[in-house]
Amino acid sequence: MQKGRFAPSPSGRMHLGNVYAALLSWLSVKKKGGVWVLRIEDLDPQRCKLEYALQLEDDLRWLGLDWDEGGTENRGNNGPYLQSHRSEIYEEYLHRLEMTGLTYPCTCTRADIMATQAPHESDGRIVYKGTCRPASIPNGKAPVKAVENAATRLYVPDREIRFTDRHYGEQSVNLATHCGDFVLRRKDGAWAYQLAVVVDDALMGITEVVRGRDLLLSASQQIYLYDMLSLKVPEFIHFPLLCNNEGKRLSKRDKSLDMGVLRSQYSSEQIIGKIAYFAGQTDRPEPMTSAELLKMFDWEKVPVNNIIVNYKMKNEKL
Repeated sequence: MQKGRFAPSPSGRMHLGNVYAALLSWLSVKKKGGVWVLRIEDLDPQRCKLEYALQLEDDLRWLGLDWDEGGTENRGNNGPYLQSHRSEIYEEYLHRLEMTGLTYPCTCTRADIMATQAPHESDGRIVYKGTCRPASIPNGKAPVKAVENAATRLYVPDREIRFTDRHYGEQSVNLATHCGDFVLRRKDGAWAYQLAVVVDDALMGITEVVRGRDLLLSASQQIYLYDMLSLKVPEFIHFPLLCNNEGKRLSKRDKSLDMGVLRSQYSSEQIIGKIAYFAGQTDRPEPMTSAELLKMFDWEKVPVNNIIVNYKMKNEKL
C-alpha cells in the first residue's frame, strides 16, 4: 500500500505555503490510490499548541483535504500521531543507536559551535566539528556513558550518501562536511527532528515523503539513520518553495497569507485553483476542487525553481 503524509508543526495558523505542501502531498499519494496520513509534529512544547493543531485540521477539511489516518483523534493503528505522545518510542530507538557506540554526549552551546565555523561556512549551515566527540569514536564498540544536561549526538562518517529524489534527481551529500555529527536529543530532553521523523515514517509505513526543497539535503541525514536502524527508506519527492516578493520562503510571519485571512476573502476552490497554477498544473488560476485537480495532477508539470507569490501586505489578491 502506498502511503504519504503531511506532518505540520502546530506553532500557528497555516499559511498559503503550508496549504501548498499539504495539497501536493495529498495529490501525490492519492494519484496512486494510496493513503494520506496526518501527523502532528509538536516536538517543541514552547511553540506548539493543541489549539493550533485543531485549527489546521479544520482548515484542511475546509479545503477538502481529509486524511485517512492520523490527526488529533488518532485515526488508525499506527498511533499516537502526535509526536509529543511518542517519547517512549523515540527512547527505544535512541537506545538502539547508543548500542552501536557511535553516540556521545555534547555540552557545546550554539555560540561554541559558531566560534569554530570557517569563513566559507556563511550560508546559514552549522557544521559541528566534533568538539565533544570521544577519541574512541568511531573505533570503539562500547556505548559512551551519558552525561546530565548534555545533548546526544551521532557520529557521521566522512563519505558520500547518495540517493535519487524523484523531482530533483541524483543527490550526493557528505554528512561530515554538510552538517557534522548531528543531534538526536537536545540538552533540554526534547527530541530532535531527524530522529523523530525517521522513526515515525518507518513505523507508520510511509512509502513517500513529499516536502519542500529546503529539506532536500536533510534527507541524507535521515537515510543514514534509516540504514543504522535497519529501517526501510521511503521515496523522497521534494518540490520548489513558494516565496514572497523578496525571494524568501513564505512563513507564519506573512500574516496576510494565513488561512484566517484567506478564508475570509476566498473560497476553497479559488485557493486550490491558485495553487494548481503555481504548481504548473494549469495555464491560469481557475477555481477548482481538490478532486478536480487530482484528475489532472502530474509531477512532470511541477516547476523546479522556487515560485514567487506576488502580493502586497495589505489588500493582496491571489
